[in-house]
Amino acid sequence: MEEPGQLKRALIDATSGAISGAISRTFTSPLDVIKIRFQVKFFNVKLFWRNFVLINEAEILLLGTVVEYDLTVQMEPTTQWALLRGDAYGTSKYYSMLQATKDIFREEGYPGFWRGNVPALLMVMPYTAIQFTVLHKLKTFASGSSKEEDHINSSPYLSYISGSLAGCAATVGSYPFDLLRTILASQGEPKVYPNMRSALVDIIETRGIRGLYAGLTPTLVEIIPYAGLQFGTYDTFKRWTMAWNQYRSSHASQLEDALSSFQLFLCGLAAGTCAKAVCHPLDVVKKRFQIGGLQRDPKYGARVEHQAYKNMSVAIRQILHDEGWPGLYKGIIPSVVKAAPAGAITFVAYEFISHWLESIYT
Repeated sequence: MEEPGQLKRALIDATSGAISGAISRTFTSPLDVIKIRFQVKFFNVKLFWRNFVLINEAEILLLGTVVEYDLTVQMEPTTQWALLRGDAYGTSKYYSMLQATKDIFREEGYPGFWRGNVPALLMVMPYTAIQFTVLHKLKTFASGSSKEEDHINSSPYLSYISGSLAGCAATVGSYPFDLLRTILASQGEPKVYPNMRSALVDIIETRGIRGLYAGLTPTLVEIIPYAGLQFGTYDTFKRWTMAWNQYRSSHASQLEDALSSFQLFLCGLAAGTCAKAVCHPLDVVKKRFQIGGLQRDPKYGARVEHQAYKNMSVAIRQILHDEGWPGLYKGIIPSVVKAAPAGAITFVAYEFISHWLESIYT
């Protein structure tokens, strides 16, 4: 098949990326909403004791000496053991994916699972369009060929490096929509902002244009390893699967290394799982920056003050101090459950759409 020109190739990559991102985002929106609710859930109660303290509902029974009682930001329990100590740490609104799903449906209905989906689509579509376009350009430049088979057979490091750079470019180009998506998805009921426009206007009025890029630094720090791992592991799994297909057909009259749609889906599933599992703590830090100043209902957790964290290192230290290591893995289960199918759907949709567009243009 004749290779399309540079402009057509860029159009194919951008269109395929935008459509595949929109499809993936729409299908996985409920999981994303649940993930964000877990990541940004706080409650207020922290006790420093000198001897032994028994807390029973509103009463504090002291055995021994007087304790110092202080209110500070503390995360909801993150394990079943922590839930057993819920009387000492407060009541968590969400403690499991099933319970969170039931609560969101009861309180907000089906629309609650797609809260923030419009700004999310406005974020995802340009993000994936830019990402796949830049990715293909970088691979073409590094390998000296625009053919997909040459990209796959080139150095494994090319996919990791190209993925990281493409992720950075896409993040900068679409970040304000990511911020709005997070705010709208985490506010709960009653709504702080009825729609995306009101959130945008309020952020600009209170924090200026810079407010639309709150948390950009931790996002870039997160996206470098995340995008690199996602694209790098995806190409790696594709190479392994192609080798397996060749091995299975080695005794056949014609070698066949083409991947089926199911194999592509499995490669994307594995790539999304690996990338998210490794980079989830950075995603938690990013979300804390993004919801700073959001005046949401207290039942969804303590409000994070604007500029509560001076920088990313301070945020990590503060989370570790107040919540321990489990705080950095808040929402890890819904996050991985969402990231795995999201990555799989995106890659499969991109492969099919790009091949279809190539057949039209050539």
